[in-house]
Amino acid sequence: MKLKIAGVEASSLAARFGTPVYVYDQGSLENRMREFADAFRSPEFDCHVAYASKAFCCIAMMELVQREGLWADVVSGGELYTAVKAGFNMKHILLHGNSKTDAELELALESGVGTIVVDNLSEAGRLAFLAQHYPQAGTRVLLRINPGVEAHTHAYIVTADIDSKFGISITRPDEICETCRILHESPALTFAGFHAHIGSQIFEPEAFAAEIDKVCSFAKQFQDQTGIQVSCLDLGGGFAARYTDKDDCPPIPVICRQILEAAARAKKQYGLQVKELIIEPGRSIAAEAGYTLYTVGGIKDTDHRRYVFVNGGMNDNIRPALYQAEYDADLADHLKEPKDEVVTIAGKCCESGDIIASDIRLQHAEPGDILAVYTTGAYGQSMASNYNRLAVPGTLFVKDGLAHWVIRPQTPDDLIRNDLSLNHTEAGEAE
Repeated sequence: MKLKIAGVEASSLAARFGTPVYVYDQGSLENRMREFADAFRSPEFDCHVAYASKAFCCIAMMELVQREGLWADVVSGGELYTAVKAGFNMKHILLHGNSKTDAELELALESGVGTIVVDNLSEAGRLAFLAQHYPQAGTRVLLRINPGVEAHTHAYIVTADIDSKFGISITRPDEICETCRILHESPALTFAGFHAHIGSQIFEPEAFAAEIDKVCSFAKQFQDQTGIQVSCLDLGGGFAARYTDKDDCPPIPVICRQILEAAARAKKQYGLQVKELIIEPGRSIAAEAGYTLYTVGGIKDTDHRRYVFVNGGMNDNIRPALYQAEYDADLADHLKEPKDEVVTIAGKCCESGDIIASDIRLQHAEPGDILAVYTTGAYGQSMASNYNRLAVPGTLFVKDGLAHWVIRPQTPDDLIRNDLSLNHTEAGEAE
């Protein structure tokens, strides 16, 4: 039995397009977006699902997100520029980031971005100053606050502890009030409410309920102190994806329902006038739709391990090295064979930590076999690098038996395109 992706054998994709290669089941992406859109609806709130584009961003993906009726959040000028080039409705874009440059803020204002999520007091002042030159934009702003709710995730992807670099902690209410006052008093900006994000790969719906209660309780105190109304709450993302059998992800309809119910309860309990809710799934949309295909290059036995070497590595998937992330894998043409060997899949980078999967069960591998690693659709391509001067693999979308590039693979010429000779001088430069 051979692995098929959207009706196409993985080994035939490898033969036609080469490896390593990122492959997305486009229908899976579409279905997951629709599942979120259908589940996150309420008669009490105006609800929006904003795709967290940092998970995987390219022109084709942004086109698909817009076609499916979702909004998008971006965290850099590059992601925003991609959305612009994809023809995305700028009113449905949220710009995030804890260290936005003036150039990024100006690009957002010029492009007519619908919502800017302000991170801190100094940014609020800079944005209010810059916005004076774009009064026609009428930009809406949210402030990112830190409710202090910690989800059970890796330390490097928890974003809501009180010392996180993101947002302003609710333990600093005077700073939050001053930041919001600057935004509220700007004639070119419209302050609408708060954003919070408590982590990634969250398996417990109770974490979202705790976030909502903390944010709404604080919103009540804030309104009482300032008289400024909170009409919108952006609850961030963090929805989990299944990487291995150990991951027990709550169904999307279940977790969306619990979020909406918790928001309705908190709105009533604290007497708020919140009219709009936003969530920002990224990983949970892209991850499970994605595969990475490699070619096995060799096998090595040591005293305690069997290594299966592949022709990619940490340059195309940094997550195992960065987060100790775990993955499952198969030999694409041998699905029915027993997985009776325990192996470590290692990449080709000159780093001892270049491991894709440690001590996993796999079919007997031989050089030339095609290895498929599952659930690589989020934070694989988007975090890829040219370490060791390795080319970033291309990306395929596959649907109804048809495959096509959405990002071409880099070539050797791409790797040196911006290099300059030691003796090179630009016109006008001092020699």
